[in-house]
Amino acid sequence: MKPKPQRLAALRSRARSTGVACAVLAAVVPAVTLGFGVTPASAAPLPGGLGPCVPGDCPDPFPGINNGPIAGRDNGINIFVGNDFLVRGRAAEAEGRVVVLDDFDQNKDADASALYNLGVAGVGSRVPPPNGADSLTTGGDVTIADGQRLDTTGGLPDEQGIVRYAGDQTGTLIGTPVQDPNAIAQYAGLRDELTAASQCYARPDGSLRTPTGTAVNEGFQTRFTGDGTSALQVFNVDFDMTNATGGQQAVLFENIPDNATILVNVIGADRTINTSSGGIDDSTDPLNAYRERLMWNFPDATTVDLTGSGQFQGSFLMGEQSSMTTVSLPGVNGRFFTTGSVTHTSPEGGGGGQEFHSYPFNGDLPDCGGPQPVTGQVSVLKKDSDTGDPLAGADFELWRETNGVDGLQTTGTDPDTRVSDCTTPADGICSETTALGTYYWRETAAPDGYDLPDPNVFGPLVLTEDNAEAGVRVEASNTPSDVPPVTGEVSVLKKDSETGDPLAGADFELWRETNGVDGLQTTGINPDTQVTDCTTPASGICSETTDTGTYYWRETAAPDGYDLPDPNVFGPLVLTEDNAQDGVQVEAANTQTVIPRTNGLVSVLKKDADTGAPLAGADFELWKESNGVNGLQTTGINPDTKVTDCTTPTSGICEQLTLLGTYYWRETAAPDGYDLPDPNVFGPLVLTEDNAEDGVRVEAANTKTPVPPVKGSITLDKTDSKNGEPLPGAVFELWRETNDVPGLQTTGANPDTLADAGCSTDSAGVCTFDDLPLGEYYLREIAVPEGYVLPANPVSGPFEVTEANSSQGVHVELSNKRGEPCKGKSCKDRSHQGARA
Repeated sequence: MKPKPQRLAALRSRARSTGVACAVLAAVVPAVTLGFGVTPASAAPLPGGLGPCVPGDCPDPFPGINNGPIAGRDNGINIFVGNDFLVRGRAAEAEGRVVVLDDFDQNKDADASALYNLGVAGVGSRVPPPNGADSLTTGGDVTIADGQRLDTTGGLPDEQGIVRYAGDQTGTLIGTPVQDPNAIAQYAGLRDELTAASQCYARPDGSLRTPTGTAVNEGFQTRFTGDGTSALQVFNVDFDMTNATGGQQAVLFENIPDNATILVNVIGADRTINTSSGGIDDSTDPLNAYRERLMWNFPDATTVDLTGSGQFQGSFLMGEQSSMTTVSLPGVNGRFFTTGSVTHTSPEGGGGGQEFHSYPFNGDLPDCGGPQPVTGQVSVLKKDSDTGDPLAGADFELWRETNGVDGLQTTGTDPDTRVSDCTTPADGICSETTALGTYYWRETAAPDGYDLPDPNVFGPLVLTEDNAEAGVRVEASNTPSDVPPVTGEVSVLKKDSETGDPLAGADFELWRETNGVDGLQTTGINPDTQVTDCTTPASGICSETTDTGTYYWRETAAPDGYDLPDPNVFGPLVLTEDNAQDGVQVEAANTQTVIPRTNGLVSVLKKDADTGAPLAGADFELWKESNGVNGLQTTGINPDTKVTDCTTPTSGICEQLTLLGTYYWRETAAPDGYDLPDPNVFGPLVLTEDNAEDGVRVEAANTKTPVPPVKGSITLDKTDSKNGEPLPGAVFELWRETNDVPGLQTTGANPDTLADAGCSTDSAGVCTFDDLPLGEYYLREIAVPEGYVLPANPVSGPFEVTEANSSQGVHVELSNKRGEPCKGKSCKDRSHQGARA
């Protein structure tokens, strides 16, 4: 969709004519609209006070990403778009207040969910805008494609989900449409201020702001290293945050002081962030810790692509007014301010469910000048004219004097500007914190049993710098009606279809039969009359005390986790004078919606290959398939993405709760005493919506490392039997006991086993037999030294080689006697025995 320069120029002209020029924007724009927060005097906020949560019901701290109960209310702008906001692909929702200076256009893929939630999101911080404040404000058209729905109610009690637009509204809107030609007059100057701020943050004097740290693209990640001391950590990035092939990478911050603000200036005309960083659980990704003090500033880019698989953290500022930012990340968690256009979509051919989540920016940015707004409270007190008691149930509109004509003008070609709507609560007071100026309260409906006053406009109330702190108030009295009508209670009880338990969070409309046609008609030239809206509380009951007549309850949104019934109209309920005291009620049942899971457990079980017993001490890495190449790649220019490391405990199980996708376990070190398997990669494990509840697991077995058998030795000391001197040259055979017959058998059918055919004692009289298996052995002397005689029994033993003596060996001492008659002298008839050296 092309920008509409003429319309934008007209809007800016209108803004200047009503005092909302760029230079004085902060002094005139209502604080509840732009997001003014209370900041220390030393802080420098974004233009218009954008960034912090706007009271009054800000949670502290903001919760992590969740789908639990509403955690608070934030009246600050979460998304500001200077041109068009386009919803495409399979994008799911935008949480928080959204302001668009031109058109909001929803035209999603035909095969995607037809719903886009705005204001109140099913998953996010769960901090929507206040009830009664605008969820969506546009200076152009709100266009919703045929068959699709834009829901701004979120199923909250009495939620109005207001959509205010200056142009036309077409398509199915679940919420409260308000056509207002001055819808964005108070915001138009903000666009130029954001552009100026973006340039100032990046180039305060025309050259790049001096960084306090370094940003280095390391391929698999971009590492930001701070100086460890500065309260404002500044980084300048002149490259895409992608890996070498354009694929995704991680983002890492180091050496950042606690509570420091991080400003990242991303320089260049065409920039991409493709990242896996940021998690659903704040405890699983360190990037989440910087969320509310991290600003990504794009001062130059005309094209920005934010993509990848991460729940990315931090706020964004796009200062180039001709820019188009395409957001296909699963989640952006922080403020999003663009002076150009934005396309919220899904990756081509990829999954859906992309979301903006509402989180404040609480950082202290460089001081770029500009006055801070002065605001005050404008209120009305509704009272009973006779008793002076406060009255609940009076409907008021607050209008700002903007057309230069005395008094209030609500119609015509140039009406004054309507600021907000309010119904008086029990204290009878409607109030609005807004900018200096002249205001009127207009009562549009009196409390039940009271007449609408004539005139019904109260004011002017002039809010000035002098009275802004105290505020200004007017009193409005009502007189009781002369004849109270007969009334009774018309109610609906919302229940779980299976348990019968009451259900909170169902949105209903109560309609009165007024057109004389049977059944309920909500559209056409003569519809029935809508009486009220209601969201069921914990009791499951919506009720309205009203006049007698015929009524229908129409359910417009089911409670979270339940399907809208078909048909969704319950009635007719006929309230008569006879049953008015008891009232009439109908029951409406809902069935639970099966919600697909988005994460699950990916695990590996390490076992002994022989026994199947679990093994502790195996080191694993979990990798996610991210580079589009089959199998696991852990190195190179485009590896897959490593998720975590784990060492198996006694259960033998490593597991990780993670998002849907394809995973591999890679074993890097085996338990002690076991071999590393080959291959050492286990997978792929594909985690899908169908198996996420049970998770996916693979088994990895290890075999024990072979242990060499224990062996021993026998050492023989041969000496002269007379003087003990060592005898060299004695030759021995070594036999092993193998036939289970006591003693040594060297012949026959089943002899023992010859272990060594011969060993001759050395000069020290020593002979050693090494590397012997455990068992019993015999020494058999087969030759004696010259001049000595063979013993009568040349066999000695058995000698037992055991595990206990294997380290020191078995020591055997044997001696020989001298021979006769030579007594050691040379003898011609001596027998020469062979010996083994």
